[in-house]
Amino acid sequence: MDIYLGIIFRTTVIYLVIWFLFRMMGKREVGELSVLDLVVSIMIGDIAVLSFEDLEKPFIRQTIPMFVLAILQITLAFASLKSVKLRYFMDGKPLIIINQGKIDEKAMRRQRYNFDDLLTQLREQGIIDINEVQFAILETSGKLSVIKKSDEEGSESQVPFPLIVDGEVQEKNLEKIEKNHVWLLNQLKEHGETNVKEISICGYIDGQFYIDKNETKK
Repeated sequence: MDIYLGIIFRTTVIYLVIWFLFRMMGKREVGELSVLDLVVSIMIGDIAVLSFEDLEKPFIRQTIPMFVLAILQITLAFASLKSVKLRYFMDGKPLIIINQGKIDEKAMRRQRYNFDDLLTQLREQGIIDINEVQFAILETSGKLSVIKKSDEEGSESQVPFPLIVDGEVQEKNLEKIEKNHVWLLNQLKEHGETNVKEISICGYIDGQFYIDKNETKK
């Protein structure tokens, strides 16, 4: 009887611990989990299972690793908020798979992303003909974001990538729209912005700027 009560007790506590830890780590959809998020989730689940298999070991010793993993994950998450380079290192970068209607086979090979995957994800978005696609971006979550070609002839469509993220200029994205750092600074001045470090995100789509300032740095 004591064994069953012990199992019930541990199950209840482990459930509450896991609920608490995942609340601390933040809300993200399963499909948006990074590789690190997924690894930590699996490890916490495995440790939880092991705590039921050996009732002789002190319960607190079996829950400590779960808290350590959660603290490590939270620490790295906060660090990645402050560093774009660390965020890209941990989660990777979005990758353009189709650019101006042209498939980038090299980018696909680097991500071990095959044509069956591409066609499947295009069909899921109601696209049968690749010629309909202006840009297709493989997000860090593995989701494919698709921008269709404009129905209006001669209309301009820019790469839907940010030019500034967390106060850092995204040089590669500037290259993709055939612009440079000097051009960006001049455009920012025209919009009344002189300090790149104060900008959380700056986007440039269809010739229009979108600027959001970081209020915490004022």
